[in-house]
Amino acid sequence: MHHIKSFAFNPFSENTYIVFNENKNAFIIDPGDFSEVENNILNQFIIDNELKVQNILLTHAHIDHVLGLQKAFDKYKVPILMHEMEKEILDRNPMDANRFGFFFKPFEGEISYLNENEIISVDEDDFKILHVPGHSPGHIAFYSEAQKFIISGDVLFEGSIGRTDLYKGDAQELLKSIREKLFVLEDETKVYNGHGNPTTVGFEKSYNPFFK
Repeated sequence: MHHIKSFAFNPFSENTYIVFNENKNAFIIDPGDFSEVENNILNQFIIDNELKVQNILLTHAHIDHVLGLQKAFDKYKVPILMHEMEKEILDRNPMDANRFGFFFKPFEGEISYLNENEIISVDEDDFKILHVPGHSPGHIAFYSEAQKFIISGDVLFEGSIGRTDLYKGDAQELLKSIREKLFVLEDETKVYNGHGNPTTVGFEKSYNPFFK
């Protein structure tokens, strides 16, 4: 069974997740730890719970979701898993950081690519990969059908949706992704998003103003 720990990191209040099971095997999802304090908080949780990091997963590669990526890769030495279409977004991060007034080195490390409907597992616990573009071209979500939750990144928020004014964002594509990939899930499916509080598919279908 998956257990989920979330951390709100960096000036963008990005949600970083650790998903782990009873065998203490774990994924880090969207490592956004920026400061040394945040980095220590993330690593101390892993140490305290005796977790073994299997992979580092990215819903997408916008800079607020990868501020701790190099540190996580260097420490745990496990492959980065993301959609191939996010490589261009990842490569743009030094330029994006400069726009925000700080320096960010290009990522150096092993990257493997995930595709629509592929299954990744922590032991017997499965995640199905859903390609949900619109906020970014290679945005993916990680869906646990057995436990009825999805880690959706910046696609669907409590009462809102992801922004689409960034590079290669597409508003109509995002709305289509939500309708065709998320709103077809069971209403009680819990949505762990990239910023803010979790929500559920049923709540957003009923009350999200973007779908009225």
